Amino acid sequence: MTGDPPQLDHEASFGDVVLSVAADHVATAEIRRGPNNFFDLALIDDLVEAFRWCDGDDRVRSIVLCSEGRHFCAGADFSGTAPSREARRNADGTERHLYDAAVDLFSTETPVVAAVQGAAVGGGLGVACLPDFRVASPDARFAANFARLGFHQGFGLSVTLPRIVGEQRALEMLYTGRRLKGEEAAAIGLADRLVPAERLRAEAHALAAEIAVSAPLAVASIRRTMRGDLAERVRAATEHEKIEQDRLRATEDWSEGVRAMAERRSPLFRGC
Repeated sequence: MTGDPPQLDHEASFGDVVLSVAADHVATAEIRRGPNNFFDLALIDDLVEAFRWCDGDDRVRSIVLCSEGRHFCAGADFSGTAPSREARRNADGTERHLYDAAVDLFSTETPVVAAVQGAAVGGGLGVACLPDFRVASPDARFAANFARLGFHQGFGLSVTLPRIVGEQRALEMLYTGRRLKGEEAAAIGLADRLVPAERLRAEAHALAAEIAVSAPLAVASIRRTMRGDLAERVRAATEHEKIEQDRLRATEDWSEGVRAMAERRSPLFRGC
């Protein structure tokens, strides 16, 4: 498919996520925080609401997750300029954490295809590893850059990244923080399809439409079998990831990593 996706017959906004549904049963969930699409708890909760809406609407059989602007998701905004909203709480009254929302997102049921342009970095890589498939353009850049910040990976990447690319590739990405461009990501299976930037969304929609023509009950059953206890594994992983992130935030290396990133220079870590 190289043309435009089919005509939309529904559109709704969930905070910074705009959801539209096409006649071929494909929903498009677009993150609108361009150009970088930095994430926080509020944005992940917006995605949770949009995806749960899709789970409850029989017209939707698959989702394309995409972003406006230059980057798919450039991670968390350490400059403090990302939009902020009031503190949120879980159903049991406890304070809601970003990773509570992440687990809820992994618990949604509709198959997802990501259209990845520009950066999917840090936690943004975690968001890119949520979908069942990733369609990327050659300019896409995937990086688990946590160690380059003096930090521990999060958003369930301890589970999802090795599940997609294998243990050794995941270790290399996590230890080095090296950026993989679209072609290399496709070579190791991190990107399922590599297409020119001008065809990115159309090709992602085409893959989602291929899923949507299959029997929806069968696809749902297969997805539950293949994903298994993924959401619970992400829950356990994020509990550990949060502890390690909180511990490392108190180190000098973390402060140096953030400064170096802001100053666009190589960090000088001291191991303390």
